[in-house]
Amino acid sequence: MKKYISKFHYLTQDLPHRTHVEQAEIACAAGANWLQYRCLTKTDDELIEEINQIADICDEWGITLIITNHYHLLDQVDAQGVHIEDFDADFKAIREVIGEDKTLGGSATHIDALLRVQATGVVDYCGYGPFAHTDTKPNNSPLLGFDGYRQLQKHNIEIPAIAVGGIQLTDVEHLLETGIYGIAVSAAVNKAVDPGRALKEFYKKVY
Repeated sequence: MKKYISKFHYLTQDLPHRTHVEQAEIACAAGANWLQYRCLTKTDDELIEEINQIADICDEWGITLIITNHYHLLDQVDAQGVHIEDFDADFKAIREVIGEDKTLGGSATHIDALLRVQATGVVDYCGYGPFAHTDTKPNNSPLLGFDGYRQLQKHNIEIPAIAVGGIQLTDVEHLLETGIYGIAVSAAVNKAVDPGRALKEFYKKVY
Protein backbone atom coordinates (compact mmCIF):
# COMPACT_ATOMS: atom_id res chain seq x y z
CA MET A 1 0.00 0.00 0.00
CA LYS A 2 1.60 3.25 -1.16
CA LYS A 3 1.43 5.98 1.48
CA TYR A 4 1.58 9.75 1.26
CA ILE A 5 5.00 10.92 2.43
CA SER A 6 5.59 14.63 2.98
CA LYS A 7 8.73 16.27 1.63
CA PHE A 8 9.12 18.19 4.90
CA HIS A 9 9.27 16.33 8.21
CA TYR A 10 9.19 18.39 11.40
CA LEU A 11 10.36 16.67 14.60
CA THR A 12 9.66 17.67 18.18
CA GLN A 13 12.41 17.19 20.74
CA ASP A 14 12.99 17.21 24.49
CA LEU A 15 13.52 20.85 25.48
CA PRO A 16 13.83 22.37 28.96
CA HIS A 17 11.74 25.44 28.13
CA ARG A 18 9.01 24.15 25.79
CA THR A 19 6.89 21.00 25.98
CA HIS A 20 6.25 18.69 23.04
CA VAL A 21 2.62 19.83 23.07
CA GLU A 22 3.70 23.47 22.82
CA GLN A 23 6.10 22.58 20.01
CA ALA A 24 3.28 20.83 18.18
CA GLU A 25 0.96 23.80 18.58
CA ILE A 26 3.58 26.14 17.13
CA ALA A 27 4.38 23.81 14.23
CA CYS A 28 0.77 23.18 13.29
CA ALA A 29 -0.11 26.86 13.39
CA ALA A 30 2.92 27.62 11.23
CA GLY A 31 1.80 25.24 8.48
CA ALA A 32 3.57 21.94 9.09
CA ASN A 33 1.89 19.02 7.34
CA TRP A 34 3.93 16.21 8.90
CA LEU A 35 4.90 16.04 12.57
CA GLN A 36 7.11 13.41 14.13
CA TYR A 37 6.83 13.20 17.91
CA ARG A 38 10.29 12.29 19.20
CA CYS A 39 10.37 11.88 22.96
CA LEU A 40 12.83 9.47 24.55
CA THR A 41 12.49 10.43 28.20
CA LYS A 42 9.02 9.36 29.36
CA THR A 43 7.18 6.27 30.51
CA ASP A 44 4.59 4.62 28.28
CA ASP A 45 1.71 6.11 30.26
CA GLU A 46 3.20 9.59 29.97
CA LEU A 47 3.83 9.06 26.27
CA ILE A 48 0.26 7.90 25.61
CA GLU A 49 -1.19 10.96 27.32
CA GLU A 50 1.07 13.40 25.49
CA ILE A 51 0.75 11.72 22.10
CA ASN A 52 -3.03 11.87 22.29
CA GLN A 53 -2.88 15.55 23.24
CA ILE A 54 -0.72 16.18 20.19
CA ALA A 55 -2.97 13.96 18.06
CA ASP A 56 -5.92 16.19 18.90
CA ILE A 57 -3.93 19.23 17.74
CA CYS A 58 -2.81 17.50 14.55
CA ASP A 59 -6.37 16.34 13.82
CA GLU A 60 -7.61 19.92 14.07
CA TRP A 61 -5.09 21.00 11.44
CA GLY A 62 -5.23 17.87 9.29
CA ILE A 63 -1.59 17.01 9.91
CA THR A 64 0.06 13.58 9.73
CA LEU A 65 1.38 12.46 13.14
CA ILE A 66 4.24 9.97 13.34
CA ILE A 67 5.70 8.71 16.63
CA THR A 68 9.32 7.73 17.13
CA ASN A 69 10.18 4.12 18.00
CA HIS A 70 7.23 3.30 20.29
CA TYR A 71 5.29 1.22 17.78
CA HIS A 72 3.84 -0.89 20.59
CA LEU A 73 1.74 2.16 21.53
CA LEU A 74 0.09 2.61 18.15
CA ASP A 75 -3.06 0.79 19.19
CA GLN A 76 -3.48 3.20 22.11
CA VAL A 77 -2.88 6.50 20.36
CA ASP A 78 -4.29 8.34 17.36
CA ALA A 79 -1.18 8.46 15.20
CA GLN A 80 -0.77 7.63 11.52
CA GLY A 81 2.49 5.76 11.85
CA VAL A 82 5.87 5.21 13.43
CA HIS A 83 9.49 6.01 12.64
CA ILE A 84 12.01 3.39 13.82
CA GLU A 85 15.53 4.65 14.59
CA ASP A 86 17.00 1.20 15.32
CA PHE A 87 19.25 0.36 12.38
CA ASP A 88 18.91 -3.36 13.13
CA ALA A 89 15.13 -3.39 13.47
CA ASP A 90 13.10 -6.27 12.08
CA PHE A 91 10.84 -4.17 9.89
CA LYS A 92 8.79 -7.10 8.63
CA ALA A 93 7.95 -8.08 12.21
CA ILE A 94 7.07 -4.48 13.05
CA ARG A 95 4.84 -4.27 9.98
CA GLU A 96 2.98 -7.37 11.13
CA VAL A 97 2.36 -5.72 14.50
CA ILE A 98 1.20 -2.32 13.21
CA GLY A 99 -0.72 -3.50 10.15
CA GLU A 100 -0.72 -2.30 6.56
CA ASP A 101 -2.59 0.97 7.13
CA LYS A 102 0.05 2.60 9.33
CA THR A 103 3.03 4.44 7.85
CA LEU A 104 6.39 2.89 8.69
CA GLY A 105 9.64 4.83 8.48
CA GLY A 106 13.20 3.63 8.95
CA SER A 107 16.66 5.13 9.34
CA ALA A 108 19.95 4.59 7.54
CA THR A 109 23.39 6.17 7.65
CA HIS A 110 24.99 4.75 4.49
CA ILE A 111 23.90 3.52 1.09
CA ASP A 112 24.03 -0.22 1.86
CA ALA A 113 21.79 0.29 4.87
CA LEU A 114 19.37 2.38 2.83
CA LEU A 115 19.21 -0.36 0.21
CA ARG A 116 18.55 -2.94 2.93
CA VAL A 117 15.66 -0.88 4.29
CA GLN A 118 14.26 -0.56 0.78
CA ALA A 119 14.66 -4.28 0.14
CA THR A 120 12.38 -5.20 3.03
CA GLY A 121 9.46 -4.04 0.91
CA VAL A 122 7.50 -2.97 3.99
CA VAL A 123 9.04 0.42 4.86
CA ASP A 124 7.36 3.51 3.40
CA TYR A 125 10.24 5.99 3.69
CA CYS A 126 13.75 6.23 5.15
CA GLY A 127 15.49 9.01 7.07
CA TYR A 128 19.00 9.22 5.62
CA GLY A 129 21.82 10.99 7.38
CA PRO A 130 23.42 12.65 9.16
CA PHE A 131 23.89 15.44 6.66
CA ALA A 132 25.92 17.56 9.10
CA HIS A 133 26.80 17.66 12.79
CA THR A 134 23.81 17.43 15.08
CA ASP A 135 23.37 17.23 18.83
CA THR A 136 19.72 16.19 18.58
CA LYS A 137 20.59 12.58 17.81
CA PRO A 138 24.31 12.03 18.46
CA ASN A 139 25.97 9.18 16.58
CA ASN A 140 29.38 8.26 15.23
CA SER A 141 28.34 7.87 11.61
CA PRO A 142 30.25 9.80 8.94
CA LEU A 143 28.60 13.03 7.80
CA LEU A 144 27.11 12.62 4.32
CA GLY A 145 27.26 16.23 3.16
CA PHE A 146 25.89 17.15 -0.25
CA ASP A 147 28.09 14.60 -2.02
CA GLY A 148 26.65 11.78 0.08
CA TYR A 149 23.16 12.53 -1.25
CA ARG A 150 24.37 12.93 -4.82
CA GLN A 151 25.68 9.35 -4.59
CA LEU A 152 22.09 8.11 -4.40
CA GLN A 153 21.70 8.90 -8.09
CA LYS A 154 24.10 6.03 -8.84
CA HIS A 155 21.75 3.51 -7.23
CA ASN A 156 18.22 2.34 -7.80
CA ILE A 157 16.61 4.21 -4.91
CA GLU A 158 12.84 4.02 -5.11
CA ILE A 159 11.96 4.50 -1.46
CA PRO A 160 11.47 8.18 -0.45
CA ALA A 161 14.77 9.16 1.23
CA ILE A 162 14.57 12.04 3.71
CA ALA A 163 17.76 14.00 4.46
CA VAL A 164 18.23 14.45 8.20
CA GLY A 165 20.81 15.74 10.65
CA GLY A 166 21.96 19.30 11.23
CA ILE A 167 20.14 20.78 8.24
CA GLN A 168 19.99 24.60 8.17
CA LEU A 169 17.78 26.82 6.02
CA THR A 170 20.64 27.67 3.67
CA ASP A 171 21.19 23.95 2.97
CA VAL A 172 17.69 23.15 1.74
CA GLU A 173 17.94 24.31 -1.87
CA HIS A 174 21.27 22.55 -2.44
CA LEU A 175 20.01 19.38 -0.78
CA LEU A 176 16.93 19.23 -2.99
CA GLU A 177 19.17 19.71 -6.04
CA THR A 178 20.86 16.39 -5.18
CA GLY A 179 17.60 14.59 -5.92
CA ILE A 180 16.80 13.70 -2.31
CA TYR A 181 13.06 13.24 -1.77
CA GLY A 182 12.74 15.60 1.19
CA ILE A 183 14.22 16.91 4.44
CA ALA A 184 13.66 16.52 8.18
CA VAL A 185 14.30 19.32 10.66
CA SER A 186 14.26 19.55 14.43
CA ALA A 187 16.70 21.87 16.25
CA ALA A 188 16.87 24.42 13.43
CA VAL A 189 13.21 25.13 14.15
CA ASN A 190 12.89 24.27 17.83
CA LYS A 191 15.90 26.30 18.96
CA ALA A 192 15.25 29.27 16.69
CA VAL A 193 14.37 32.64 18.25
CA ASP A 194 11.00 32.41 16.47
CA PRO A 195 10.23 28.70 15.83
CA GLY A 196 7.02 29.40 13.94
CA ARG A 197 8.73 31.73 11.52
CA ALA A 198 11.64 29.33 11.11
CA LEU A 199 9.29 26.49 10.21
CA LYS A 200 7.47 28.63 7.66
CA GLU A 201 10.77 29.52 6.02
CA PHE A 202 11.78 25.87 5.76
CA TYR A 203 8.39 24.89 4.41
CA LYS A 204 8.55 27.54 1.69
CA LYS A 205 12.03 26.38 0.67
CA VAL A 206 10.84 22.80 0.29
CA TYR A 207 7.54 23.49 -1.44
